[in-house]
Amino acid sequence: MPDTRPLIRVLLVDDHQVVRRGLRTFLEVQDDIEVVGEAADGAEGVAKTQELAPDVVLMDLKMPGVDGIEALRRLKEEGNPARVLIVTSFTEHRTVVPALRAGAAGYVYKDVDPEALAGAIRSVHAGHVLLQPELAGTLLAEDSPHVPQGRGGTLTEREREVLGHIADGRSNREIARSLHLSEKTVKTHVSNILMKLDLADRTQAALWAVRNGEA
Repeated sequence: MPDTRPLIRVLLVDDHQVVRRGLRTFLEVQDDIEVVGEAADGAEGVAKTQELAPDVVLMDLKMPGVDGIEALRRLKEEGNPARVLIVTSFTEHRTVVPALRAGAAGYVYKDVDPEALAGAIRSVHAGHVLLQPELAGTLLAEDSPHVPQGRGGTLTEREREVLGHIADGRSNREIARSLHLSEKTVKTHVSNILMKLDLADRTQAALWAVRNGEA
């Protein structure tokens, strides 16, 4: 039976040729994914995104000159419709939030399994937000956040402050130190935030904050 899935045009943006070659090798065996070009830095990535009109851009975060975050901002400012999937070696949660704020639709690590990478590309192409490879099955639709925006009105001012720190990737201990609170009090605030917003964990809270202007 022929593959009826739409062909997804992909652009690779990474300053390491070996990484680009590896990604291309992963993707060229997929019947529904076509690699339409490569770029070695953020500036070239922005230019080629405009020129080649890919559906999905695989973008590294750390590159010389224009990095991934700045490239994302430029594409967003230009209103480019391409979906950007960050492919990075960074594992700190705090790198997720700036990327999402700048317009990224997803985030995976460079050691991602080939099939998982292909799945991530299909997911962001379909309009989902992909946070981390280990959460590949837990997608939140970009245009339909997990919680309606109005639900944020139930948070107290202190809870909003705590939520902002969660979005920055800070631990309870770091939040407690910053807000001059006990760690136990911060833990209570976090629990209340998750309960009020009907969220499962801190990662969903960070995404909610970014999508609803609380970060």
